[in-house]
Amino acid sequence: MKRTILSGLIVIICAGALFAQQDPDNPGTPAATDINSGVPKTELSEISIDKFEMEGFWRSNISSDSGFTVSRLFEGGSRDKTPIEAEAGLDIPDSKVLGVKVDFLRRGYTSLYITAARPIPVEGIVKTISVRAAGRNYNHNLVLLIQDFYGRDFEIQMGRLNFQGWQNLTAVIPPQQELGMSGIVQQNYHYSNISGLKVIGFRIDCDLMDTYGAYYVYLDDLRAVTDLFTENLREADDPIDDW
Repeated sequence: MKRTILSGLIVIICAGALFAQQDPDNPGTPAATDINSGVPKTELSEISIDKFEMEGFWRSNISSDSGFTVSRLFEGGSRDKTPIEAEAGLDIPDSKVLGVKVDFLRRGYTSLYITAARPIPVEGIVKTISVRAAGRNYNHNLVLLIQDFYGRDFEIQMGRLNFQGWQNLTAVIPPQQELGMSGIVQQNYHYSNISGLKVIGFRIDCDLMDTYGAYYVYLDDLRAVTDLFTENLREADDPIDDW
């Protein structure tokens, strides 16, 4: 008798599990939301943050005790850039790169800052930010400078510039904690109409043994991979809480 009841329960549980995994709109097909139970939907997209095409938008500076710097745009860039799919056919200008030159006055531990004239907002929940760089094979270290949802400043390591030619450097943005109160916060769950972060610019931490003479570095193609699911879900008639 006990075996019969146990067998019946097993059959009911298995049948319930199979039923729960069926897509009601297409019987016999597993439902994606059930397979990824508890995982929110995402719409990952690669977007351009800045192509370094605007003269005077990016500035460079260094401590006056360490040296002096100048920045300007140049024609050219890395030839092996992967086109962004969403920009196909839009004829967006992309013919320049940002060049920065530093003349060191003395050896020492110092940092070079390359910052935008104003923080650049990036919509959605940003997963990665990348930039193409030509670092002239120096041991200097590139750091990404950002602001989160609350305007707090953060920095993320992108890697050393000790390579020849152009190379893509990527910073992974850590996911915010569940309560959204600490770490790099990109979204307040009370307000679905505001999300993302802002790019302030870059800092190059100079290696002591390479702080002599003139140093040149070039940047191009600043882009991000971001989740636009919440942005695309936003209703046009939803009031914005800014009054």
